[in-house]
Amino acid sequence: MVRSMKIAVISDVHLGTYGCHAQELLNYLQSIEPEILVINGDFIDGWQFKRNYFPFHHIQVIYEIMYKAMHGTKVYYVAGNHDEFIRKFTPFFSGNLYLRDQLELDLDGQRHLFFHGDVFDFSVQLSPWLAKLGGVGYDHLIRVNTLVNRLRLRLGMQRISFAHMVKRKIKKAIRFIKSFENAAIAFGANRKVDVVVCGHIHIPAIQQVTCDGRQLTYMNSGDWIENLTALEYQDNCWKLYTYDQLEYRFLNRKLMVKEPPLKNFEEKLIQHSY
Repeated sequence: MVRSMKIAVISDVHLGTYGCHAQELLNYLQSIEPEILVINGDFIDGWQFKRNYFPFHHIQVIYEIMYKAMHGTKVYYVAGNHDEFIRKFTPFFSGNLYLRDQLELDLDGQRHLFFHGDVFDFSVQLSPWLAKLGGVGYDHLIRVNTLVNRLRLRLGMQRISFAHMVKRKIKKAIRFIKSFENAAIAFGANRKVDVVVCGHIHIPAIQQVTCDGRQLTYMNSGDWIENLTALEYQDNCWKLYTYDQLEYRFLNRKLMVKEPPLKNFEEKLIQHSY
């Protein structure tokens, strides 16, 4: 069943990396019909990109988003640090696709500010090469985590996230997360918005906060590496969506036919429309 909604927000997909859950994201995207889709940074991982690793499911995610844009969904792509090459072209739009550094929307009388948040990560701003080195280490950790989770799923156990466990238990990581959230909230208060929506730290959240006497809502859309989460807005209410494989198990994989590589984008769109 396809769900309609006003806005869906995803971030930190990291297409082109081994840890990306592209098939799960594709399932999710095909199950929703948003009026607006916000991609809040790190959609394609330019740091880890390899020409010899970009599986078909990763390509299908791009096709699905382009298909939605061609059929009425406004797609806002907000640049992040892993896809910072997008910032060379912002602001830009073509049809229903918009490239932005940040995005401000008025929703039911409340001002919403969407930005990735890497501007508040000093490891990225002051030492980009160190941040990229850390990204390589993170990618290796995710590879190991993926193998462990495949085994756990076969045994009927739930996924676990090594990176999430590390972030939650190491004091420095906790201080970084809190510092990031406080900086994002203060930025939103300074801009006099009602809601700030970030990505970057892979920690999904919806929090009501007070800053400088202003009531704000801080939200983070999480990621599609560890948490498989998105933000959804409908009927003047924000909700945090967490992917559940059980919702999609009605699909019998034995009945699925593998698609051959397509020669061009137009062929995919024609195929999708039937």
